[in-house]
Amino acid sequence: MTLLRQVLLGAALLAALALLLWTQRLRLEVAEGRADMALQALAAARTEAERTAAEVAGLRDVLRDERVSQVNLRLMQNDLRTALAARQRQLETLTRENTALRHWADQPLPDAAARLRQRPALTGADAYRDWLSGRDPLHPTGDSPAP
Repeated sequence: MTLLRQVLLGAALLAALALLLWTQRLRLEVAEGRADMALQALAAARTEAERTAAEVAGLRDVLRDERVSQVNLRLMQNDLRTALAARQRQLETLTRENTALRHWADQPLPDAAARLRQRPALTGADAYRDWLSGRDPLHPTGDSPAP
């Protein structure tokens, strides 16, 4: 019986060893699968990071261009203010020097022109539209106004 016991014990040890090897193989396959998934996730993350970096670079370029445009607009605005001030000074000088121009500028506006400058206190876009619609409408040139 000892021989039978030794054979059975050897077979059990071989079966246990085979089971251990098979379990280790399964664990290795699962670990390799997880590693493959991690590599895929890493590749996707790198792709996303590269795309994001490209977007950031593009946005940086847009920001730089907008800042340059703002500087140019400020310079243009300053030039326009300077030109406006010079023209206003020139107009004042001409008005002081030319008596006919001074008398013309001192005259009140004609009634038709004064009415064009009159408008009620408006409180919004609807009030402005209603005011424009309610004014004396102009008739087409071919039609004569109704009596």
